[in-house]
Amino acid sequence: MAAAAAMAVAVMTTGALAPSPATAAARPDAVQQGLNALVRDGQPAALASVEDRAGRTRTYTAGVGDLATGAKVPRDGQVRIGSNTKTFTAVVVLQLVAEGKISLDAKVDDYLPGLVRGKGIDGRRITVRELLQHTSGIPEYGEHITDEEMKDRYFEPRDLLDIALRYEAEFEPGEKWSYSNTNYVLAGLIVQKVTGRPLTEEMDRRIMKRIGLRHTYFPAPGDKTIREPHPRGYARSSAGATPVDFTEVDPSAGWAAGQMISTNSDLNRFFTALLDGRLLPAAQLAQMRTTVPVGDTGSHYGLGLMSRQLSCGGVYWGHGGDIVGYETRGGVTDDGRAVSIAVTSIPPDDAGMKGVQNAVDTAFCR
Repeated sequence: MAAAAAMAVAVMTTGALAPSPATAAARPDAVQQGLNALVRDGQPAALASVEDRAGRTRTYTAGVGDLATGAKVPRDGQVRIGSNTKTFTAVVVLQLVAEGKISLDAKVDDYLPGLVRGKGIDGRRITVRELLQHTSGIPEYGEHITDEEMKDRYFEPRDLLDIALRYEAEFEPGEKWSYSNTNYVLAGLIVQKVTGRPLTEEMDRRIMKRIGLRHTYFPAPGDKTIREPHPRGYARSSAGATPVDFTEVDPSAGWAAGQMISTNSDLNRFFTALLDGRLLPAAQLAQMRTTVPVGDTGSHYGLGLMSRQLSCGGVYWGHGGDIVGYETRGGVTDDGRAVSIAVTSIPPDDAGMKGVQNAVDTAFCR
């Protein structure tokens, strides 16, 4: 699920394959071996946080945090979490549903009258539910923004919507599933219209402060940095290209669909709290977990929440996110296991993406 302007990257890096001091052992365990393999296959760095059913947490690192200096990977360092932001946005929408301020089956035009019009696109026929579930048919804006534009340009949410509305609808609302960041830009605009407050303030009040996500935030306009210790993020235009440092970018092209920064441990805390019912009433959580198939992948998409099959049986619930320089994958199981893995470049091909997914699977099933 590529977020706005995600760039394919390729095989790169040398460096140590080392667990964090707290998890050092004579022989690496399965999670550490999985991270080491990701680095051997070209990732500059890989980080993981794994929580078992008893609540015990272990953190891991592999590779180097800075290709220029060879600096170590900071333990549980902050990364850009890309489309995991969508789950945060969806939670705020569903909290407002529980408060009677939004209806999932209301039309977009009920909240943003006249805003969504285009070739085969009409906000009077698209529901809030269809936005959150990617069944609206609204085109994707991200594929029309380059990484170079994203690095330095500030995009207003309306700019992102205007890009999407230049193109024809992909299908009639509700007809099928197709991932589009534009859906979540609109969801964020609905939150702001209903609450009269910036989306970032609503997220901070309703989620981060509520469950103690001390290392998670929505960067302010113009903030291209990552606040706390972090590995640097890289991009390549092709397998043979020189890695380009994309750590500092203006993430506004992601906005409600992909702008946030967090850590693996905070993501585990967030998804655990969500599935435990600490962020949503039971009725809204059930709606969030009502899914449609994602093609023939075996995965399913609910309202800002995905389920993926595990090789050891069952599924885990999460989302995942790509934004130039970083990829994050993971989630939680119904029996309380939590895994989050981040790498510092978007895999260049299907094999690379499968490698990250396999590392997540191994961490759950070890």
